[in-house]
Amino acid sequence: MSLYWILNLTSLSVPFLVSFHPRIQLYKKWKALSLAIILAMIPYIIWDIWFTENGYWGFNLEYLSGVYLLHLPIEEWFFFVSIPYACIFTHYALIELFPKVQVGVKQVNFITYLLLGVFLIGAIVFNQKWYTFIDLVIGLVILVVAFISNKALLQKFYLTFIIMLIPFFVVNGILTGTGIENEVVWYNDLQNLGIRFGTIPIEDSVYAFSLILLNLVLFEKFSHIKKGESIDSPKF
Repeated sequence: MSLYWILNLTSLSVPFLVSFHPRIQLYKKWKALSLAIILAMIPYIIWDIWFTENGYWGFNLEYLSGVYLLHLPIEEWFFFVSIPYACIFTHYALIELFPKVQVGVKQVNFITYLLLGVFLIGAIVFNQKWYTFIDLVIGLVILVVAFISNKALLQKFYLTFIIMLIPFFVVNGILTGTGIENEVVWYNDLQNLGIRFGTIPIEDSVYAFSLILLNLVLFEKFSHIKKGESIDSPKF
C-alpha cells in the first residue's frame, strides 16, 4: 500500500469509527455528507488537474500506487473524501464537547472582513503567482458565501479550524516531505510565495480553510433541506 493511501486511510479511520458514537451519530447524515463532499470536490479536482498538467505541482511516483484517473493519482481523489470527512467530524465533535464556545457576532464580522481584505489584497499583489492567486480568490469567494448564507457556522468554525490545523500540519507535513526522503506532493515555488511552515507552503493553510469551509457550508445546507430546520448546526 502506498504512503499516500496510508495517510488517507489513517486520517479517515478514527473519525469514521467514532461517527457511530451515540453522541455524534454522523452516520445518520451520510446522504447530506456525501452530497457535500462530492460537490465540493468538483472545483478542487478541476483546479488539481489544471495545476498538475501545467507543472505547478505534482506527485512523486515513489509514494503512489500508480493508479490514475484523469491524470491524477487515485490517492489524490480519495484525499478529497478522507480529509473533508475527518474535518467535518472534528468540527461537530468539538461542538458536541464544547457547545457554548463560539465567537461573538462582532468578532465574526471583524475576523471575516480582515480575512477578506487579506485575501483580496494578496490576490491583487501576487496575481502572477498562480497558486497564491487562485488559492486566495477561491478562499475569498467561499468565505463571502459562508458569511452571507450562514454566519452562525463561522462563529464555531473560526475556533474549530484552529484545532483542525494540528492534524492538518501533521498529514500535510508528511505529504510535503517532513520525515520522509522526498515529497509525496511537490510544488513549483515559482508559482507560490516560497514561504513554508516547515515543509508546508503557506498557501496550503488557505487551501485547507476554503476546502473545509465549503464542505461545511454544503453539508449544513443539505441537512437543512432534508429536515427543514435551522442550519445553525445540524442536530446529531
